[in-house]
Amino acid sequence: MNLLTIFFAAAIGNNIVLMRFIALCPFIGMSTDVGKSVGMGGAVTFVTLMATIVTYPIYKYILLPLKVEFLQLLVFILVIASLVQLVEFFLKKVAPALYSAMGVYLALITTNCAILAVTMDVISKGYTFIEAIVYALGVAVGFLVSLLLLAGLRKKLAVAPIPEFLKGTPSLFIVTGILSLGFMGLGGIF
Repeated sequence: MNLLTIFFAAAIGNNIVLMRFIALCPFIGMSTDVGKSVGMGGAVTFVTLMATIVTYPIYKYILLPLKVEFLQLLVFILVIASLVQLVEFFLKKVAPALYSAMGVYLALITTNCAILAVTMDVISKGYTFIEAIVYALGVAVGFLVSLLLLAGLRKKLAVAPIPEFLKGTPSLFIVTGILSLGFMGLGGIF
């Protein structure tokens, strides 16, 4: 399969948030501001790529030969949790403002089902190592794009003349649904 096709299918055609409805908690929670969205997107991109780079060989060269594939979920979660701790220490040291702005959502990257979904998807889809990395990058970019789209739309919603009963969460869900419909229209391209 073409690497560009894998990338764009993961980022747009099968967007992890807007098409598969995975990782909605950080999507809603961290899209209040473009800066927070970029920070969360960067952290998720790093953890997704590193988790894929680490879990793929563990599965192929340790779990599979030892016939202990049933440990896949446990091992993958441990790897993801360790990587999130690394990101947390790094942000605390290098970008304390971003660290405090991300708050509880930084720790929630550990339980971000999008990252776990990527590590499981690359195994179930039978990707090669390079294809797995491209797929992980595509999913992470798709996550970042969806965060940025919603952050921009939320900025516009804050000043839009919306009826009082639709302000806040109702308008947020309506906008998210319309975004999903837009991505669904792009789904058949890839």
